[in-house]
Amino acid sequence: MPLVSPRIAWSFEPDVLVGILALGTLYVRAFVRARSARAGHPPGFGRLALFGAGLVAILVALVSPIDQLGEQLLVMHMLQHILLLDIAPILMILGLTKVLLRPVTRRLRVLERRAGFLAHPAFAVVAYAGSMWLWHVPAMYDAALAHSGIHVLEHLCFAAAGTLYWWHLLSPIRSRTRLGGLGPVAYMASTKLLVGSLGIVLAFAPSSFYAFYQHHPHYWGLTPAEDQSMAGLLMALEQSIVMGTALVVLFVRMLAESEREAQRAERLEVA
Repeated sequence: MPLVSPRIAWSFEPDVLVGILALGTLYVRAFVRARSARAGHPPGFGRLALFGAGLVAILVALVSPIDQLGEQLLVMHMLQHILLLDIAPILMILGLTKVLLRPVTRRLRVLERRAGFLAHPAFAVVAYAGSMWLWHVPAMYDAALAHSGIHVLEHLCFAAAGTLYWWHLLSPIRSRTRLGGLGPVAYMASTKLLVGSLGIVLAFAPSSFYAFYQHHPHYWGLTPAEDQSMAGLLMALEQSIVMGTALVVLFVRMLAESEREAQRAERLEVA
């Protein structure tokens, strides 16, 4: 029996393209300003590359054939979610520096104070894990694929939850809710358990949960149950790799900060 191939096409959504262009323009203007202001620690071109890679990740998720494939294969839809929830926010936040954010730093701190619990890391964990579980409830998942407006809302939820979650870990601005000590470890471990368990449920379920895919041909020879298992394994693997890498980076950063504080203390003692 010949394999059935899914439709492959680009999705040139004007709203997505305009949004990416606006974000890119704002960043480039801030980058040029920061480089020409001759302030201390101007952003390097590596930061520009990271932010640009984040924008490319959004384009890959929403404009490339992954968008069309996600409507035919669950594993490709999962890849789209990963790009919006983790990859794009991580890259874009890593592309920011204190100097780049200096014009809006005060406004961000005011917003943080007014947000109250919504600005707390615990809320970010709930939003991150909750969005993944909520949008993978069969009724919600099928509704998002059947209605374009709900699908857009799903993408916005993932992008917002991912940005908030990674902001607490990677933000260049030191805030009053910044995680210290072993806080990042607990923050990420709790998230990995909550989201990883969803991946395990999808990977080892005996049958497909989603009616939307059950009526499709077996693209690439995958049954709906096999497609769902691959999606769950992709989620679990991605969580392990991204969270593990982030923990290593944060641990190295913590050691560097401790060393700088020790050196500062020694200089004060000598003085």
